[in-house]
This record gives sequence, C-alpha cells and structure tokens, in this order.
Amino acid sequence: MTVSRRSLLLAAPALSLAAGSARAQSGTRLRFAVGPFQPTAGDTRRAYEPFFAHLARAAGRPYELTVTTDWAGIAVALANDQVDCAWMGPWGYVLAKDRAGAEAIAVVKYNDLPTYQAIILARPELAIARFPEDARGMSISFADAGSTSGWLIPHYWFRTQGIDVRSFFRYRDGASHPANVTAVANGQVDLATDYDRNLAAMIAANRVREEQVKIVWRSEPLPNDALAVRRELDPALKAVLRDAALTIDPPTAAQVMPTNYTGWNGATPDSYALIEAAGRALGRIGGG
Repeated sequence: MTVSRRSLLLAAPALSLAAGSARAQSGTRLRFAVGPFQPTAGDTRRAYEPFFAHLARAAGRPYELTVTTDWAGIAVALANDQVDCAWMGPWGYVLAKDRAGAEAIAVVKYNDLPTYQAIILARPELAIARFPEDARGMSISFADAGSTSGWLIPHYWFRTQGIDVRSFFRYRDGASHPANVTAVANGQVDLATDYDRNLAAMIAANRVREEQVKIVWRSEPLPNDALAVRRELDPALKAVLRDAALTIDPPTAAQVMPTNYTGWNGATPDSYALIEAAGRALGRIGGG
C-alpha cells in the first residue's frame, strides 16, 4: 500500500484544554494517509502534506504521511488500525465506516463547494450522440474499486439503466484517475471514468489539452472527500483534528491545502448517505 512515508517533529503550541488532553501522549506519532489524488505519489505528497503538517501542529504531535497507490488501501488501513486520520474519497470512507466504524469529521470544500460530479470521458472524434446507446462495444476504463466517481457511482448508474458494464463495453478497471484521462487523450481507450475536479486540474496543469477529451456523462452532485478518523481514536485528539480543519479559512487554505481547496464543513451522519445507498444497491456494503 505504501509508496513513501516521512515523519516530521512539530512544535506544540498552547491551544486549549482539549488540545492539552490530546497531547498527553505527545511523543506518539500521528499516522496520516492520503489517496492517489495526483499523477504520482510525489505530486500527491507535495500537494497534501502541508495540510497534514497543519493538523499535526495543532495536535503538537510528530507525524508520518502515507501516500497510497489505490483508493481502497486507505479503507483497509483504517480498518486494520494502521492509520489514525485520512483524507479519502467518499466511497473509500463509506467502506471504512462499514468495515471498521471509521468516522467522518469533516467534508472538504473545493472552490467553496462541498460537492463534485463523476464524469465519463470519451475520445473527441467518436460519434456518440446518445450515451450510452452509441457507445456499446467500446473500450472503457474504470478506476479502482475504492473510487467513488471512478467506480462506484458509474457502476451504480449503469445498473439503474439495466446495463451490465462488463458485457456492454470492453471493460477494464483498476486505473488511477490521471491515468484514465491520459489513456483517453492518447487514444489508448475509447472511454474512461473520472471526476470534474481532476479533469480541470489536469487541464490547468497542461497535463492534457481540453480538446483531447469530451465529457459524455455527468452524475448528480456527490459529497466531496472526507477527513476520516479510526473508530478508537482518542476523543480529545479527534476534537483537536476536527477543529484544526474546520477553522481553516480561505487565506489559510491557500497556504496549507492544494490549489482550489478552500476549507472544510463539519460532517454529519447523513453527509455520505447517497454514497452508502449506492454501495448497498451494488451489494458492496451491508444493509441498514
């Protein structure tokens, strides 16, 4: 699961009584994790580590950051008590909640919005006037099974349309989102799943040109990524981490969060109800 990890000892500022309680074991390293949001593990680390350093400073703890190679890896790590706190996709969080009682403490905001959309991309020269009817028999690449927008939601939507993706398309899965976009842009695959934020970021970074792909399907709005903690995490430490995230304003976000992320909203028990419903419909999580 781990492609790289680094620890950093951070000074402990005097914050609050709750924070003081959380620091009772100040020598204990916080174990953070983040999924493959960027094309490479190094890119992900550079973009996301300042945020985790911010949380660690608030808690007065040293930390280590694990960058996972797939989305399901974080759910497994939380379930196995290998990670204390993770920035993870909605479906990965729901898996971790179902399997191990993980708890979402915040929902991230992107350009001040708490939602995003799953998309399906196609090669621009393909004649697809009606989707999915005109795409029958084409090759399609899904992301790995821990991805919300790249696996769960497209599978769920096709199920509502009475379509078995493995027989309707020439199907494969397991790719990262950047790899999916690149595969369509380079003509290696006809169709691929992605999400709107990733495509916009790749275009902005000149990793792909807008005219190299076209969007043929969009989902309804989905809840953004979760900041999640393992079930047994000390309540005082959990409160410190939650407060450290929720008090990030846009100027602070510009310093400690990846581009266009503007802060966090508090999570509620219903924040990821839509994702849980899709998971139950596909038989990937239990009922309830």
